[in-house]
Amino acid sequence: MGKAAKFDREQVINKATNLYWQKGFHGTSMRNLQDVIDMRPGSIYAAFGSKDGLFKESLHNYTRSGIEHLANCQAETNSPLSALKLFMKQVVITSQVDAPNGMCMLAKSIAELTDEQAELLAEAKRCFQRMEQEFARVIAEAQAQGEVSKEKDPAILARYVQVQISGLRTYAKANNSDTPLEEMIEDVFNHHPF
Repeated sequence: MGKAAKFDREQVINKATNLYWQKGFHGTSMRNLQDVIDMRPGSIYAAFGSKDGLFKESLHNYTRSGIEHLANCQAETNSPLSALKLFMKQVVITSQVDAPNGMCMLAKSIAELTDEQAELLAEAKRCFQRMEQEFARVIAEAQAQGEVSKEKDPAILARYVQVQISGLRTYAKANNSDTPLEEMIEDVFNHHPF
């Protein structure tokens, strides 16, 4: 019988996710990982296969967290559209000060990775699309409640939401605290294609 792992896998993945989110895949060295997750290279390879394997798990962790966050926003309101707006405000505004990086980890990863990391790039794209599917699900619920016209395609509206979130996060990072984010998010919903 093999030895049981002597680490909290979820805690390690959370720490690695924050590190990768802050520094990016290429900016994160094995030494950085060792220091932050408190595991030696041999243990990292034994538990995750490689730096790439840990990065993949971090992408999944980030995506799961985003989906849970969206569900929590839905639990706070009876309006799917209000939940989507609340989610957007929290991930765009709060992440500027409370997150390892104000940009979306998935968008940042897609922009950073190249064909040399084709498998990781494909995984980041799948995770990005998974979040978009969650937005489409919420929009479909908004349609069922009469908040959004049933003539609209939830997938197209979800893509619009995804672009707005990514764009606002990037814009906020580029312009620091001078950005009227609250007003810009209200504009997304006041002048929307819904």
